[in-house]
Amino acid sequence: MVTLAPPPAPEPHRHRRLAESFGVDPQRYDRTRAAYPEAVIERIAAVGPGCLDVGCGTGIVARQLRAAGRTVLGVEPDARMAEFARGTGVEVEVATFEAWEPAGRTFDAVVSGTAWHWVDPVAGAAKAAQVLRPGGVLAPFGHVYELPPVVAEALAATYRRLAPDSPIAGRSEVSILDAYQGLYVRAADGVREAGGFGEPVLWRHDWERAYSRDELLDLVPTSGGLTTLPPEQLAEVLAAVGAAVDELGGTVTLPYATWGLTAVRT
Repeated sequence: MVTLAPPPAPEPHRHRRLAESFGVDPQRYDRTRAAYPEAVIERIAAVGPGCLDVGCGTGIVARQLRAAGRTVLGVEPDARMAEFARGTGVEVEVATFEAWEPAGRTFDAVVSGTAWHWVDPVAGAAKAAQVLRPGGVLAPFGHVYELPPVVAEALAATYRRLAPDSPIAGRSEVSILDAYQGLYVRAADGVREAGGFGEPVLWRHDWERAYSRDELLDLVPTSGGLTTLPPEQLAEVLAAVGAAVDELGGTVTLPYATWGLTAVRT
């Protein structure tokens, strides 16, 4: 089984070049990255009216929470992503979460959509404990999709040829949908080490989404690792992926898993 996933290294938050590479094309990122299922947003929105969105990116989660009636402040290290989010009406401050200055502000919830693995798990949990009101909730979550085997192999084989030293492409006996749990197990360990919270609870929500060939080729370049490839190399990757999708009839339905955890501030 071939996977393209966040860095498998024990400390992905130290891969700052990769972590801050997603802003290379904010418009594509916002256009192609799937919004979160309604059930996930309902779960997160239920924790309270005032939310701090860590690693808010282009504002996908923030806009969904605002539509659910919540007040949201975003913190985002990439100024390009932050500028895009502001253009959609999201209030954003530019900083890494670890270095961000709360200036005495507190929140009902600290959330993070597919971004918490780029935050130091202990320092991030400690900062969350600092800014949460008693009874507030830390709720990082994120989703991952799995490509059909023929598409995944075409993508990974081309990527390995172009970037053989990259830690991103690799083989695994475990579905990426299951392996993604590891990011939240690591986050839960960080919560326990930081202290100030009750026992973190992990959860998973499964869903799926259909993509045309063009839609998938628009999405793939927003994946970690591919965001740093030169244009001519990315074109080779997309040509291989497109040919593989053509073999499947031009459309694919991708299974998604959204993993998350909740931890209550004591």
